[in-house]
Amino acid sequence: PSYTDVYPYTSPVGSFAANGYGLYDMAGNVYEWCWDWYANYSADYHVDPHGPATGQYGALRVNRGGSWLYQGIGDTRCAFHEGFPPDYVRNNFGFRCVRGP
Repeated sequence: PSYTDVYPYTSPVGSFAANGYGLYDMAGNVYEWCWDWYANYSADYHVDPHGPATGQYGALRVNRGGSWLYQGIGDTRCAFHEGFPPDYVRNNFGFRCVRGP
């Protein structure tokens, strides 16, 4: 499938092609909860930006990458981010387990 295909639900793992790093389903399936506190990015170029030490807009954590609920290209990019309270629950939010080398 491509970004023009519409899924009214979460897609099975591996439904979309891997990105340049070989990672699957990084954008457009479910929002990914992140550990960072939410803040707006500056206009400067960023590689792996980290949020502030505390919440800039209250206690909001970052959700990244868009989800199946949003079909616009801009909202399903890995760089897209929004802030939500840590206890916020929706069926288009998820998380990715990470293990260091």
